[in-house]
Amino acid sequence: MRDQLRWESLCPGGLRFVYGNGQFPPGLDSFLLASLPKLKPGMRVCDLGCGVGLLGLLLLQRQGDLTVTGLDIQPEALRLGELAASENHLSGRLLFRLEDLRETALPAGSFDLAICNPPYFPPASGPLPKGAARRTARTEETCTLDDVCRVSARILRWGGALCLVHKPERLTDLLCALRRQALEPKRLQPVCSRPERAPSLVLVEGRRGGRPGLRVEPPLVLENPDGSPTAELNRIYFREEGET
Repeated sequence: MRDQLRWESLCPGGLRFVYGNGQFPPGLDSFLLASLPKLKPGMRVCDLGCGVGLLGLLLLQRQGDLTVTGLDIQPEALRLGELAASENHLSGRLLFRLEDLRETALPAGSFDLAICNPPYFPPASGPLPKGAARRTARTEETCTLDDVCRVSARILRWGGALCLVHKPERLTDLLCALRRQALEPKRLQPVCSRPERAPSLVLVEGRRGGRPGLRVEPPLVLENPDGSPTAELNRIYFREEGET
């Protein structure tokens, strides 16, 4: 198995993550999502459906004084997450639990922030990805939007936030699921490859016990007219200004 592992650094001299051939490869959506929360030192974070722990590492790269707990049902993915935590000397900062998030025993009100890159597609909505790990990551076979919002509402403290990334065509489902669990949608940011193109993703933050009032932020644009990455995308990928 070891010769099949792929190690990458988030930035030069930064934290390193690892994934295997069986896991869903790291994608833009995880990097975008990790840029959404407003992080503060000492925050307690729960990554629901954490896979190999990439989101937790991205958050810790931005703010080192966090405690991130990742939940997943895939033992092999969690083994790689624990390997990365050890490699990066993050004992006590990046923790993992082998649990079905729908039945988690995490204490109520114990987190300031929940974060989730959920499955995008309902079952039977199209061809299934090959491999159990990829199906779990992309289709709602084992976890739905309602599951994520219900569990987040329980484990978040009053005023805590849930941050998610999703497809624009599921936006109504997402906002309704948040409100059903008293996680009031507070921020929404579309993601577009170019200013003239329709959004390909949306970033959304809901707040437990928040008052009604949704702030729609300017689109996060990924490419300049010449096709080069925007300054915002460079920041999200921890690149120096102007580096591609």
